[in-house]
Amino acid sequence: MTSLLLKAISFAADKHRNQRRKDADASPYINHPIALANTLANEGGISNESALCAAILHDTIEDTETTKEELVVNFGEKIANIVMEVTDDKTLPKTERKLLQIEHAAHASHEAKLVKLADKISNLRDLLSAPPKDWPKERLAEYFEWANKVVAGVRGVNPELEKIFDRLMVEGRKRFL
Repeated sequence: MTSLLLKAISFAADKHRNQRRKDADASPYINHPIALANTLANEGGISNESALCAAILHDTIEDTETTKEELVVNFGEKIANIVMEVTDDKTLPKTERKLLQIEHAAHASHEAKLVKLADKISNLRDLLSAPPKDWPKERLAEYFEWANKVVAGVRGVNPELEKIFDRLMVEGRKRFL
């Protein structure tokens, strides 16, 4: 498992090398997918290689020039399919993409649900610790409530991670509502 996971980290680091997060510090983008895999492994007890690699690669198609075919060649069909399940279609308007995430969450594979849950945990943590400077409280509150709707569709996938998400939701509602 270690060699494929390290290959995924190297691949994602190269693909995201010039990207920064929207947080106040504009932290390196690669920190985000690494945080997802860390959350899955060390807080959720997940050792599934496909889920961990997909967590590392989850934004490569959506946010870089990576293709599904590239992921298939490098990581296999299963991991590529999980990444595709959690990838937004950037040709659609943002409001439609957000609605589709809510609608598709319940029908995703087990591994995709894990990645989606870890992604929302990571994003809520980032918004609580270092929100983008240009996001007013209302936008932060809207993101938390939308994330809660997405996670409603993946409930049952990992009780420990769901508890973490729920604690973050409580903290976010206290802070932003």
